[in-house]
Amino acid sequence: MPDTAIRHDWGRAEVAALFALPFNELLHRAHSVHREHHDPNAVQVSTLLSIKTGGCPEDCAYCPQAARYDTGVAAQKLMDTDDVLERARAAKAAGASRFCMGAAWRGPKDRDIPKVAAIVRAVKDLGLETCATLGLLGDGHAQALKDAGLDYYNHNIDTAPEFYGEIIHTREYQDRLVTLAQVRDAGLKTCCGGIVGMGETREQRAGLLQALANLPEHPQSVPINQLVPVPGTPLGDTEPLDPFEFVRAIAVARILMPLSIVRLSAGRQQMDDAVQALCFFAGAGSIFYGEKLLTTGNPDVEADRALFRRLDLHPMEVVESAGTVHADIGNNETAGCGHGCGCSAAA
Repeated sequence: MPDTAIRHDWGRAEVAALFALPFNELLHRAHSVHREHHDPNAVQVSTLLSIKTGGCPEDCAYCPQAARYDTGVAAQKLMDTDDVLERARAAKAAGASRFCMGAAWRGPKDRDIPKVAAIVRAVKDLGLETCATLGLLGDGHAQALKDAGLDYYNHNIDTAPEFYGEIIHTREYQDRLVTLAQVRDAGLKTCCGGIVGMGETREQRAGLLQALANLPEHPQSVPINQLVPVPGTPLGDTEPLDPFEFVRAIAVARILMPLSIVRLSAGRQQMDDAVQALCFFAGAGSIFYGEKLLTTGNPDVEADRALFRRLDLHPMEVVESAGTVHADIGNNETAGCGHGCGCSAAA
């Protein structure tokens, strides 16, 4: 069995060496880690809803919600609580155990937080786990969301530190780290991953996963997104990433962060069933259920149920337990595993 000690001191050469392993060897190592810490036949299921769409002032090159790009996404105001609840009830009825809410902001203003907090409380009262992705947080925002019952905050670092400036110019990589620290300090679980297939090298994919694994605390949820090229964005004509290279990214993430739930996130619609099966074997333990990930397509619920039956997979059960929906969610790395969540505007 491979060494699965929790580490925060991974070197770039070590991570690159994992990517360079023969494919079958890498999958064997990743699956061994996965089944040591997780039920290899269980998948956590979430639904993601855009509660405030479009009009974002940022210039993320992958994002159809950026106001500066002509992608056909119309700006909409924050949804009413009742409308969100209608979608949350439908998600729960379809089998989702977590409801993730995304807002296309650079970051919420102080006046936005009470509105989002009210939505979080209402969704939490349905017996669902809650996650939000709202952008950069200001002073006190994370604690206010925690007090409202938020379980997870999603804030992706997107890519390797040295490639970040090629993708985003309106904020710094360090800005991401500051918000992540605020989330951890408030006692929220962290959902943090990135996007592959944006034209980065394998070395830079290794840099993304190295940065995630060397955070002060491993994110309980690590969404690995494959770029969905959207016409009108700077990355709209990007060539698709080799699917086996994406599987490698899932496998390396599993090895580096043994207790985290690795989420097979954006880009699933472009993957055939065989590639998804390889991802599950390599350590993906979470997906999104539903037709959309914010503004891009996603396999529908019935297709996912059929795939689960073919692969003998089952959704993680919803078990009410002290402050969380899942009994086996740990609050830190020594207490057990976390669960996957969504991405920000990438998905």
